[in-house]
Amino acid sequence: MARSLYEWLWQHEFWLPPGITWEDMQESEDTHYPQPRDLLLSIPFALILVVIRCAFERAIALPLSTKLGVRDKQRPKAQPNPVLETFYSTRRKNPKEGELLNLAKQCDLPVRKVEKWFRRRRNMDRPSLSKKFSEACWRFTFYIISFFTGLAVLYDKPWLWDHRECWTGYPQQPLQPSLFWYYMLELSFYWSLVFTLPFDVKRKDFKEQIVHHAATIFLISFSYCANYIRIGTLVMVIHDASDCFLEPTKILNYMKWKKTCDSLFMIFSAVFLISRLIIYPYTVLYNTYYYSMEIFQPFFGYYFVNVLLIILQLLHVFWSCLIIHMVYKFILQGTMEKDMRSDTEESDKDEERDKIREKEKNGITCFSNVTSNGYIQRNGSEPLDNRAHRANGHAKER
Repeated sequence: MARSLYEWLWQHEFWLPPGITWEDMQESEDTHYPQPRDLLLSIPFALILVVIRCAFERAIALPLSTKLGVRDKQRPKAQPNPVLETFYSTRRKNPKEGELLNLAKQCDLPVRKVEKWFRRRRNMDRPSLSKKFSEACWRFTFYIISFFTGLAVLYDKPWLWDHRECWTGYPQQPLQPSLFWYYMLELSFYWSLVFTLPFDVKRKDFKEQIVHHAATIFLISFSYCANYIRIGTLVMVIHDASDCFLEPTKILNYMKWKKTCDSLFMIFSAVFLISRLIIYPYTVLYNTYYYSMEIFQPFFGYYFVNVLLIILQLLHVFWSCLIIHMVYKFILQGTMEKDMRSDTEESDKDEERDKIREKEKNGITCFSNVTSNGYIQRNGSEPLDNRAHRANGHAKER
């Protein structure tokens, strides 16, 4: 059964244009083509990258965060409570109103204290600022290395300057060692992101990130097996170009360098929108959809790779909408809004509101904002007509 599945999966009709078979892709001493088994090397390479990342974050990024003044916020801890902890771990992290009432009865606590416990417990699970800083440092380091590696590999390649060259001689395009190692570097990195996904900082677009990683791995793997190496290298360089600006923007934000962060974010926005909404559609989508038809007729691989490229473009549009919204807010308000993808803490305002409620309940704050009687207003001033009345009374006594 496994052999039948293997033979069905690797039918040349799926992977190669009409008229080309696997026999035409046989290697010789001087000519090497991409082999699907090569992709297995990306798994151990990804594990090596995970080890390098852990060492980098511990030995370089964390000490650097301390020197640059990145301080983790002191968060009040939730008191140990087995009932609430069990509900938090097994049911949900943000209980509904009816569930809060039931939990309050079980624990013999006020509902407000149960709400406070869940709020503090959620904040305990949120990543610290130093963790975000370390993660951004690692990605920034990799994207810089990957981007300049891509430029070094491609600067003398004809398809970087003339996109029709992506299809000259396809699919019988020999694999050069530099292209092989560039592919392994990128594929291993995205596998490492998948391996560390449960431990990385989770943002509001977590599901979109999963789709992005899956589509990228499928796209890199399929483009390698079908020898779409040339178009694949263009995709990777275009993506790394804007990512090189995103991660230092996050780093500056964690360092509280507000003006520099805002300026760099505007540069990142321009690079992202130009590269993902203009360069990518023309250089990649138009090239793959139209120029390739000058060389061969459509086949399964042609449709499959175009579907994956379009999925990436849809994600580009999604993130572009978020970026445009943030830039619009910046133009109106003159300051950059918080990262819309980040999860925010719930502590400060809610804690202060609870303290005020407790003081009011204990009678510390017992004045209301009423102007129709002679009571003192909450801001410390008296009603105007009441003061006038008292002044007239003093005059009569005198």
